[in-house]
Amino acid sequence: MKGYLHSKGIHASEMRVAAALKAVQPPYHETRCQGLRNLNPMPYQAAYFGQKLHMDQNEKMAMYGVTYVVAIDGYSSKIVAYSIMPVKNNLVIYDEVYRNAVVTYGLWDQLRVDHGGEFYLSLYIQEKLSGYRFRQDREPCQQTASTRNHRIERVWPEVNNRVTYPLKAALVHLVDQELIDMDDSTVRYCVSNLTCQVARIGIQRFIDAWNSHTVSGRGIPNVLAEGGCQVKLSEQHLPGSAEAADLYLQERGANLTRESIFGTNPFQSLEDQQNAEQQFNIAYPDLGSLFNSAVNQQHRPFQEAVMELISVLRRQQV
Repeated sequence: MKGYLHSKGIHASEMRVAAALKAVQPPYHETRCQGLRNLNPMPYQAAYFGQKLHMDQNEKMAMYGVTYVVAIDGYSSKIVAYSIMPVKNNLVIYDEVYRNAVVTYGLWDQLRVDHGGEFYLSLYIQEKLSGYRFRQDREPCQQTASTRNHRIERVWPEVNNRVTYPLKAALVHLVDQELIDMDDSTVRYCVSNLTCQVARIGIQRFIDAWNSHTVSGRGIPNVLAEGGCQVKLSEQHLPGSAEAADLYLQERGANLTRESIFGTNPFQSLEDQQNAEQQFNIAYPDLGSLFNSAVNQQHRPFQEAVMELISVLRRQQV
């Protein structure tokens, strides 16, 4: 919270913030006091910004068509890029996470991921760019078990508590009450589409707070990341996602999935989609309020929005 306030230009001491949180939401305060910190006992070293880039996915809401992918710098702990997608996809991850991070901050000496196949395209381009790196004395890529992707694993518990679990609880309740059928392709599409949009609001707020908070023993991620990586590359060095996938196919002989959706797109035309979006936006012009309610354990506004979107799409299909 102190980091989030700082990101909005509000400076307050930790004691004042803690006292305010205790007064406003006593139950949350007691939960935080009883909770245990997620500490990783394994040693970790990163000497400068740009030495190690960690990327990882979070699939806690994969059954509802929501997957997060985040990239974080190992030295500063700054979250440098992220994406939310219905189903994890090599091209989206490369374009919105890896390519976005490199174009914005520069080329990292090493990209570290787990053994998931969704990072193949990012690893491939990192290897092709390896000759530009600031330090050539380490491998350009490293794949390890998720438990050893140190820096980024510490972020997920915070993301889950502040974004994932409140939204997931609302959706689980709808399923348990048999108000939505996740085997229906249109329902799956609606749930995924709206939840991704609402989760994106929460993730962005979390990232603003995370990058502005003080990391014990190091400092503020935004400050530690000033100046970016040692090596800066222009967009011309990084092909677009479709071109990169074509190169991967030519050199590795594997055809990556170009597009991934959750459920079935019910629209017959772009005009139908725009009409449906317009109808829904009239009823729910502010998705941020849906997230605010859900994160404060008031699930009904978000649940009603899900049901309304399904109704709008059903009417389009008639």
